[in-house]
Amino acid sequence: MHGEVVRRFTKHKQRYTSQRRLIVRVLAESDRPLMILQMLKRSSSTKKVLAQSSLYRNLVVLENVGVVQRVFSTDDVARYELNEDILGHHHHLVCSKCGDIRDVRIPESLEANLDKTLLTIAKRSGFRLDQHRLDLIGRCGKCA
Repeated sequence: MHGEVVRRFTKHKQRYTSQRRLIVRVLAESDRPLMILQMLKRSSSTKKVLAQSSLYRNLVVLENVGVVQRVFSTDDVARYELNEDILGHHHHLVCSKCGDIRDVRIPESLEANLDKTLLTIAKRSGFRLDQHRLDLIGRCGKCA
């Protein structure tokens, strides 16, 4: 994973600093997209602590080089995760009450059928499909 991240930083003539490595590590170790405060809390358990202003600046760079993507929930609070082509294809379970988001992977056979169906729909509309995202919206276990 870090090899691909380094490649993207090099391509964009940016430095892969220790702060940026820490952000990537925190996101890679999570099972869901994280809010800023969650990233700060998780990074505080390491020897290096992220400052909130530094985190914001570094997230902009990480987005610009294609390492991190922003994910929005029903509460309009931005959450961040590693870009899908680094993290692997997945979907999200989104709580419509509290805004929590969880990553979910579906079986490959179902994903293949979904891809085929979505490609057919796109072609009928004259649309060239590059990828898809699927968010399942409902209520999490705490809010149900």
